Amino acid sequence: MSREINIMSNEDSNTQNSGPYVPPAVWTWEEKSGGQFASINRPVSGPTHEKILPAGKHPFQLHSLATPNGVKVTIMLEELIEAGIDAAEYDAYPINIMEGDQFGSGFVAINPNSKIPALIDNSSVAAGGKPIRIFESGAILMHLAEKFEIFLPKGAEKSEVLSWLFWQMGSAPFLGGGFGHFYAYAPEKFEYPINRYAMEVKRQLDVLDKQLANNTYISGEEYTIADMAIWPWYGVLVLGGLYDAAEFLDVKSYKHVMRWAEAIAQRPAVMRGKMVNRSWGEPEEQLLERHSREDFNK
Repeated sequence: MSREINIMSNEDSNTQNSGPYVPPAVWTWEEKSGGQFASINRPVSGPTHEKILPAGKHPFQLHSLATPNGVKVTIMLEELIEAGIDAAEYDAYPINIMEGDQFGSGFVAINPNSKIPALIDNSSVAAGGKPIRIFESGAILMHLAEKFEIFLPKGAEKSEVLSWLFWQMGSAPFLGGGFGHFYAYAPEKFEYPINRYAMEVKRQLDVLDKQLANNTYISGEEYTIADMAIWPWYGVLVLGGLYDAAEFLDVKSYKHVMRWAEAIAQRPAVMRGKMVNRSWGEPEEQLLERHSREDFNK
């Protein structure tokens, strides 16, 4: 694929008519609503078919895709392993969102919202505990950081990290479901929504640029889950790997974001993490399933 897949919840669009759109009194869903993701969007939740999830031998079972939200988690898991934490070993299985895997019964059981990523933590099962499901990428990052007591400081510094983590969770829909949809995926180009969301994305980049002007990493001098959450969206964006929009957004003008993005891109765990559950791009960029650190050598 020439562009990263976007999986934000508001990717659908209305079928365009010849005249201006007038909202009806009661909205109804038209299955053929147009857009690249029309075939997998629907206004109801729950499974559409029975499908059991595969399971590996490691404590953590990840079911995901290498979109920005999925890459957050694979970077975190690879950073844990890079730090020598063998207990963080994991199996990663792809969820093909274009084929509707996210609506399979097994996946819906671990994420009722039918969005990647979703993680099963089996680390306490051997001692009589129960498997723990975690969905939403920010929740997974927090779960792993608190479990292994790394990449999330304590006290006031923790509050700063969490503020930036939740900033990303709240801001990314404007970048993905807003700008990304109308700039890259909508059936037609419309000036108003592109201008609206481009303005907001540039404001967000300016927020990051000002923060990084006096900090090595997002929340200070320490690399944390805030960086892992923000980089797959905004770091990849300014490096030209998201929506082919770097020139359009004049990303080079955000020099502090560029410096930060380039530095994180060189981390070995980041290089590995962005490959996991990836099914597009060059063959050497892909690792559809991950079951051991040796998989990257194949």
